[in-house]
Amino acid sequence: MNSLHASYSSAPVHQHFGTGHVLVIDGAAKLAALSDTLVGHGRTSTFTRDPEHALRVLNELQPDQVLLAVDDSDGNNATDSELVRAAVAQGAHVVVLGPDPESEWARNILAQGASAYLRDSADAVDVWAALQAQSPGAGNSANKVHLPKSESAVFDFGELVSQCPKMRQVVEQIRRVAPTSASVLISGESGTGKEVAARAIHHQSPRRNKPFIAINCGAISAQLIESELFGHEKGSFTGAIKEHKGVFERAHGGTLLLDEITEMPLALQVKLLRVLETQCFTRLGSDREQYADVRILAATNRCPEKEVEAKRFRADLLYRIQVFPIWLPPLRDRSGDVKLLAEYFLNDLNQKEGSNKYFSPEALEVLSQYHWPGNLRELKNLVQRTCIMTERVITVDDLLPHIPSSNTPVRKRGSSLTVNIGTSMAEMEKNLIMATLDQCGGRKEKAAGILGVSVKTLYNRLREYQERVLTDDPESAQ
Repeated sequence: MNSLHASYSSAPVHQHFGTGHVLVIDGAAKLAALSDTLVGHGRTSTFTRDPEHALRVLNELQPDQVLLAVDDSDGNNATDSELVRAAVAQGAHVVVLGPDPESEWARNILAQGASAYLRDSADAVDVWAALQAQSPGAGNSANKVHLPKSESAVFDFGELVSQCPKMRQVVEQIRRVAPTSASVLISGESGTGKEVAARAIHHQSPRRNKPFIAINCGAISAQLIESELFGHEKGSFTGAIKEHKGVFERAHGGTLLLDEITEMPLALQVKLLRVLETQCFTRLGSDREQYADVRILAATNRCPEKEVEAKRFRADLLYRIQVFPIWLPPLRDRSGDVKLLAEYFLNDLNQKEGSNKYFSPEALEVLSQYHWPGNLRELKNLVQRTCIMTERVITVDDLLPHIPSSNTPVRKRGSSLTVNIGTSMAEMEKNLIMATLDQCGGRKEKAAGILGVSVKTLYNRLREYQERVLTDDPESAQ
């Protein structure tokens, strides 16, 4: 497997945690470079040369996948067999690399539950394919590892797929905080993927096999939210015809996301703070306290500090939930990500619907020029609408009816067009056309697509402007 034998060193073990976690075990350290590649492309991994360390990782982290390299056809005495049995017992997807797939040991190890035995001369593509096959989430594109075609900075983290340095920082924050028990406050504009980030934290945490429950604090009336949080007993209030388990009770052992937490009524914030501090709650209509082993994640589209200043949110509650803050940048600030995400969402739809639709290059340019006030949610919905209405190729004409005309891209990442009050409509149109054409580097087809007009119309307007210049200044024709 020469293509995997990139340069490596005997550096200390690289340790990360999370869903899609891969344990790489190789006494000769030939797979160290592959372990680093996994970390760089959306997976987390632990690389080790020590079988005892590997067993400890199996017991504590319960990785989804195990890649084991053996040096001889009979394995390393009984140790390799023990590692495979331990991994299979925990439900891991096990791939073994060795010199002889036809050996008796190879057949036995496959009979014990290993998913694949590859010859150690297998190339990287075969190894990646074996790791992905039948692995947890293999049918979900959000969990797939894609072979890097270059050393570009694109990484796949579900709907947080990005090539933006700001998002790389977010992903690193998620990786670092996920294995801990720290409370996390995720902030950002609506539609930036706060729940996606929260689910990523949960799925990379030791609680990943326990419930993940999300509740929108702003979507429930003040009269009902206490019951939704803590539950109620039958007859505790009018309409309580049976007992109800709240989200703290249902999320026991797992993770609870309190979305839009700054919308929570002040009176309930006091009760929530007490629950977070004591880890105990009481159902409405009951006098019996219950223990809540729940990790708290919270999210808001507001500035929490400003909400505290406005006395709409308690400072002590903010300090309690904001142990580790994560801020998600808006899509307009994620340079280059619009095309990446549009194709990601379309590929996901293609897999679900069994279709094979794609964007024209001009359509992707139009998408990249729009400033997306609704962020990922708006982009995802637009892709789904156009996918439904398109037979095969999604073109500029398919997109424009779904992009508000007032938001068509006059600006491109910070550039803007200033219009003085009193400017005529004709002059505004000319300024808009010329500014858009300038942003497109003079490419008329691209500018026409962005402006939502035909190329013929754009040529006619430019001809009119040229004729007007010649009429106003005859000497310019000389």
